[in-house]
Amino acid sequence: MLSRLTRLPRPAALAVCAVPVLGLFAVAALAPLPFVIAQPGLTADVLGARDGKPVISVTGAPSRQTTGQLRMTTIQATGPSTTVKLPELLDDWFDTSRAVMPREAVYPSGGSDKEIEAHNLEQMTTSQSMATQAALGFLHKDPKDVKVDLNLADVGGPSAGLLFSLGIVDKLDGDGSGGDLTGGHTIAGTGTIAADGKVGAVGGVALKTQAARRDGASVFLVPEAECSDARSELPEGLRLIPVTTLTDAVQSLRALTRGEQVPSC
Repeated sequence: MLSRLTRLPRPAALAVCAVPVLGLFAVAALAPLPFVIAQPGLTADVLGARDGKPVISVTGAPSRQTTGQLRMTTIQATGPSTTVKLPELLDDWFDTSRAVMPREAVYPSGGSDKEIEAHNLEQMTTSQSMATQAALGFLHKDPKDVKVDLNLADVGGPSAGLLFSLGIVDKLDGDGSGGDLTGGHTIAGTGTIAADGKVGAVGGVALKTQAARRDGASVFLVPEAECSDARSELPEGLRLIPVTTLTDAVQSLRALTRGEQVPSC
């Protein structure tokens, strides 16, 4: 084949060589790729209500009436079995309101859509349990005496853990001095929570900051390890506060309410 090409005029030889290359591009353009396209998702005030029922209900201890909002944030992504092709990825790669993410960074592998949905809802249930343990531990309250019911089970994943814990703290103790932990403002954030109060990293932080600002937040609590991601597409007017533990988050919000200096990314 090579000896025949050398006898062709240069333009003709290049045209012949280009055919398999173009074929590869055509196959790549049509082939499904292991990515999802994500965008800012819903936010929800954990101090508010969902379907007419309080998101946080407490029994066994006095519960405060709160002002302000604590908004958990999400991303909205194409489904685990949705086919994403090269032209779509190229369109969304340069769109700052969207992100192209590896599928395994958003969904566990090896399951059907229903199995993945069930897994995400299970993660949320576990996250709510961890959030309750962390909050009651921070407040030195016995979980045998104080019961907390969290009504937001239809949002999957563990990334609302920190906000759930803060909501419980605000409902039971506020800022510790009779005021609200939020200072009456709209605070948003993200982060997993462990029973000992440690805050863990999550995905899609840059998209979540956009969702937070869209829904009125002026402050965003972010796991410290993800400060650079949060800064990458930070909306104007949104202040980042890095946290590593529930104690960090509570102390920062108390300081913010008092007008004192707080950490920043």
